[in-house]
Amino acid sequence: MRGEYKVPGGKLVAVELETDDGRISEAHVSGDFFLEPDEALEDINAALVGLPADARADDVAASIASRLPDDAQLIGFSPEAVGIAVRRALGHASRWEDHTFDLIAPVTLDPRMHVALDEVLAGEVARGEAGPSLRFWDWDRPLVVMGSFQSYRNEIDEEGRRRHGIDVVRRITGGGAMFMEPGNCITYSLVVPASLVEGLSFQRSYEFLDDWVMGALAELGIRARYVPINDIASDQGKIAGAAQRRLAGGVVLHHVTMAYDIDADKMLEVLRIGREKMSDKGTRSANKRVDPMRSQTGLPREQIIDSFLRSFESRYAVTRRTYTQTELDAAATLVETKFSTPAWTHRIP
Repeated sequence: MRGEYKVPGGKLVAVELETDDGRISEAHVSGDFFLEPDEALEDINAALVGLPADARADDVAASIASRLPDDAQLIGFSPEAVGIAVRRALGHASRWEDHTFDLIAPVTLDPRMHVALDEVLAGEVARGEAGPSLRFWDWDRPLVVMGSFQSYRNEIDEEGRRRHGIDVVRRITGGGAMFMEPGNCITYSLVVPASLVEGLSFQRSYEFLDDWVMGALAELGIRARYVPINDIASDQGKIAGAAQRRLAGGVVLHHVTMAYDIDADKMLEVLRIGREKMSDKGTRSANKRVDPMRSQTGLPREQIIDSFLRSFESRYAVTRRTYTQTELDAAATLVETKFSTPAWTHRIP
């Protein structure tokens, strides 16, 4: 049995295993990583032998750490990375290459529909009715999309919201508010089976699920990096923020919003917490815009999204499609019965 794990920004770890009577009986770790001293590889292999075949990645990592000499240096990988490769070898985890993704280009909808589609598509994957998907949002009106656990009154300036005619919807993932006007940002949702992030901590799963977009940004000339827990930044500052939720049925919903060209003045009149965040960045004067994707690429928003779609398509097996009528009808029902209701929007006053 063989498993592999490519550390984001690091090296490849491969593990070949044999099992006997529910335990690992033989183990060989290899890869393009660096390790000092050489003999430490024998310690890593020995740490795997005897472990239960259902050992968690954390248990594998702890066993390795306990066997390594104090002067061991693991460069480009970690005990946790070996643990993930072990879980994959034993069939507990999957790889990107094990899946065919539905790839959905932007479809202009009421933004509340996109919030509802996250729940609809995740449910389909959980029930085995659809495969994993990557989809990009497009919307026809302004909206603030709040994180699941944010306080409405602490986040929203009601007077500013009414003055600018901007509605509010609460999504099912955590994180901060998204100030969305048509064309002002780039948002995508990724729905995958939990097996893809098997063995990864929540923090590491963010970086892992966005590894593809780091490559896509590089193709556009942006040197991006992940800033824990959930931000993507370049040398010029923050580009994007991510949010995630692990749902019943073994499904992970992960989405990212990148600032393309945001009216900071209007945002600061609508979002209370936004004022504190923006003042920390020195954005206080009038007529300021938050435009890292526009200014750093010099490209139209549609061209950036198309580049992202093609980049993902070049990396993984995909099927291009659009939403089915059944999905749209289910989302519309959720908008009416859940996402448009005061009970949901104000569930944390």
